[in-house]
Amino acid sequence: MTHPLTSSLMQRGTDFLGCETAIMCGAMSWVSERGLVSAISNAGGFGVIACGAMTPELLDTEIAETKKLTDKPFGVNLITMHPDLMQLIEICGKHGVGHVVLAGGLPPKGSIETIKAGGAKVICFAPAMALAKKFIRSDVDAIVIEGMEAGGHIGPVSTSVLAQEILPELSGDIPIFVAGGIARGEAIASYLEMGAAGVQLGTRFVCAHESIAHPDFKKAFIRGNARDATTSVQVDPRLPVIPVRALKNKGTEEFTAKQIEVAKLLDAGEIEMGEAQLQIEHFWAGALRRAVIDGDVENGSVMAGQSVGMVKTEEPVADIIASLMDQAEAALER
Repeated sequence: MTHPLTSSLMQRGTDFLGCETAIMCGAMSWVSERGLVSAISNAGGFGVIACGAMTPELLDTEIAETKKLTDKPFGVNLITMHPDLMQLIEICGKHGVGHVVLAGGLPPKGSIETIKAGGAKVICFAPAMALAKKFIRSDVDAIVIEGMEAGGHIGPVSTSVLAQEILPELSGDIPIFVAGGIARGEAIASYLEMGAAGVQLGTRFVCAHESIAHPDFKKAFIRGNARDATTSVQVDPRLPVIPVRALKNKGTEEFTAKQIEVAKLLDAGEIEMGEAQLQIEHFWAGALRRAVIDGDVENGSVMAGQSVGMVKTEEPVADIIASLMDQAEAALER
């Protein structure tokens, strides 16, 4: 099936990303690695390496290995609170990575300028109108508006509300990609018609054949429904923990216990706030690895968006993208 209507509405996004289809893969720690990233880019989409807590040396290797598997464009997602952020930016520049996605808070001073000086485009997450406008003033090249339906770290507002609020006002100024809760082409079509340059999906790609996620992790997704993907609870208001959406299990309860433990260390003056937040981040990285790589879906963190209920089977990346495009085209034709 050809997709003239969808491709036409996606043109701004595909021109910006340098790919055939303006469908980005969300950067999911442990999942969005060389295999899945290269498969998505080879299928015409835009893969994004999840740097997460990687050291500069590990990221260096991951980019080099991804380049061996694809000659198509792909991006790298960097966490703004990473202690080695500027070194990670240098690694991206060394490899000529064309797009760097900054996630997890406001980019530190000089980071956007350094990325752009290295020739890459900068994409930032804007979970609110005020932040979207701030990023435009900061000369960011594109933004992703991600609603609370997404998996992993989330903001407080739903995708549909963010899209209605931000797309009509700002899509003329900057390419905007919509994320959070998207699993079918009909939704993609509606956001494109509202002015989006493209979309970003994470949960939909977890059960791809090319995903290295453990078979038990994939089974949890296929069994799960929208109501199973719940958000973590913040125990202590002094500890500004970004909520995380994951399938409810023992690991969810362990995170609550971890927050209490860290809050007590703060009370005792044994750690500073920055260290407290890093401990929380390391907890998530470890818990996520246990689930994704080791298959411990009871005690690990099974991060999933509410669209998990629409993940029904394991299938190749190319089939996922083709089916999304077919659905979007049929919706636009109607």
